[in-house]
Amino acid sequence: MDYMSGNNYLRHSLYQTGEKPYKCSTCGDSFSDNILLMTHMRIHTEEKPYQCSQCDKSFPKQSDLTRHVQTHSLEKSHQCIQCNKVFSKKSCLTLHLRIHTGEKPYRCSHCDSTFTYNGDLKTHIRTHTGEKPYKCKDCSKAFSQNVHLKNHMRTHTGEKPFQCHYCYKAFARDIALTYHLRTHTGEKPYICGLCNKSFSTSSSLYCHARRHTEGKLTKNGKIAKNKGNSKVVKVIKESKHKCGQCDKGFSKKKSLIKHMKTHIKKESE
Repeated sequence: MDYMSGNNYLRHSLYQTGEKPYKCSTCGDSFSDNILLMTHMRIHTEEKPYQCSQCDKSFPKQSDLTRHVQTHSLEKSHQCIQCNKVFSKKSCLTLHLRIHTGEKPYRCSHCDSTFTYNGDLKTHIRTHTGEKPYKCKDCSKAFSQNVHLKNHMRTHTGEKPFQCHYCYKAFARDIALTYHLRTHTGEKPYICGLCNKSFSTSSSLYCHARRHTEGKLTKNGKIAKNKGNSKVVKVIKESKHKCGQCDKGFSKKKSLIKHMKTHIKKESE
């Protein structure tokens, strides 16, 4: 029987025992293999050493690059007829098409909410059950989503991976960087529907709008003094969700889905 090399034998032994001696100093995750730890660290450093030779995209793992390269030579049968996006698997295309059709096959058993993806449903159900499976190893706090735990962990590590390219100030959360960048660009995407004054953050608009309504503004932007004839404060948010067919952008995903149906209807006429 052939014997494994020292390193391979060690990896095999750790895999069999379930032991994970290699620990990430940033988030606390543990691994059985030092190579797995090094690959994991790229999540924090945002290092992407594997670059595609056919475009300018780069990736943290070789497997991610391999999967991406396939998109350059995909069959037309895996191409979306609505936005021309291509996929390596038919199942991925099927999931993608729900963005255009608005299909939400996953329904919550606790309320009437529906979702496009099963993962979104599982996350939503935790708002009913109160389940918080992602626990901080440094304190007693727990979270319903892994992304919230990762943001929280930075309060312990002091990590600030999001850096401003204007002044090099760094932030622990991407949303904080987004708000900060507006101090350089002067962008004010939140507009008051009563006086057209604009603001860089939604919270600033909310505080401003309360002055118009004598402090009787509800969280959803409605004036709470007359339910039968309430005004609505118009808020123009960032266009995070952009249409692949035209140049229109929307602040909410459901608004984009509604808009995409107009393209589908036109093509069927």
